[in-house]
Amino acid sequence: MNAIRIEKFGPEKVLELKSVEIPKAVESAVVVKVIAAGVNPVDTYIRAGGFYVVPDLPFTLGKDGAGIIHELGPGVTSFKVGERVFICSKTVQKYGTYAEYAVVKEEELFPLNDCLNFEEGAALGVPYFTAYRALVLKARCHAGETVFIHGASGAVGLASVQIAKHLGLKVIGTAGTEEGMSLVKNTGADFVLNHKEKKYLERIFEITDNVGVNIIVEMLANVNLNKDLDILAPRGRLTIVGSRGTCQIDPRKMMVPEVDVIGVALLSSTEEEWEETAKFIIQGIKDGWVKPVIDKKYPLAEACNAHRDIMHSSGAKGKIILSVQDP
Repeated sequence: MNAIRIEKFGPEKVLELKSVEIPKAVESAVVVKVIAAGVNPVDTYIRAGGFYVVPDLPFTLGKDGAGIIHELGPGVTSFKVGERVFICSKTVQKYGTYAEYAVVKEEELFPLNDCLNFEEGAALGVPYFTAYRALVLKARCHAGETVFIHGASGAVGLASVQIAKHLGLKVIGTAGTEEGMSLVKNTGADFVLNHKEKKYLERIFEITDNVGVNIIVEMLANVNLNKDLDILAPRGRLTIVGSRGTCQIDPRKMMVPEVDVIGVALLSSTEEEWEETAKFIIQGIKDGWVKPVIDKKYPLAEACNAHRDIMHSSGAKGKIILSVQDP
């Protein structure tokens, strides 16, 4: 099979297309024929060797995707060969989804409803699981609250908009381009701001009658965290989904209003949280409000270009995926 195998950590060029043997199913795991794979910022950190958990070399990247079950491991009873599935791995696997076949743990595999195609299925995993974790499990959101999604036009941002609106929150989102802003608005946000404009955060107080927001979902904490603390309402919660470096903050901004700053990582999910998240998303697919947005598609052989794009593009507009093979 064709697979992107990483034999050393480094820049995009270490993502090389190799011909390797199809992996075998092991205990409590499944071999999936991958049709499409999701590309996430975390993949670039793992590729570079900068993530705090990495498998032994060589390995294949990819934490989410969609495809068809090819082989069942001993003891797997909840799936059958030929079934359409989507993948979301909370761990880093040796045989990930940047390949024609991936090895997936049974608990990280979910039925793919016929209302979604494989590309949309590949856009479900990391974005929707992360958004649910940030909003529901960590921020403990509830209807009537106002959430500010700082970077709402990316895959996690759009998933956050959909989940927040479904749960009855008022949504303020940001994007850096007119196209991105339009996408965020059309996805359901009540207000959309351009985070490239000066003093855009001042609009928050106009929108909230000088109260501030109850929740912030932050995609770039190293740039925005200290400024975010200025717009949180008393007892607000700020969830950090992404950061590309360090930053300085003034802790006094957290003290009197007693706001919470919370890190978000799928790797930290308990078994109960994982099951709760999956149940919620699967029901959302059935009900029709979970609608993954595809930004760009790359062939498997161009995984390096997909990594370059996800980190350096001028404005995200949904999920980047790899087209791996035909069904």
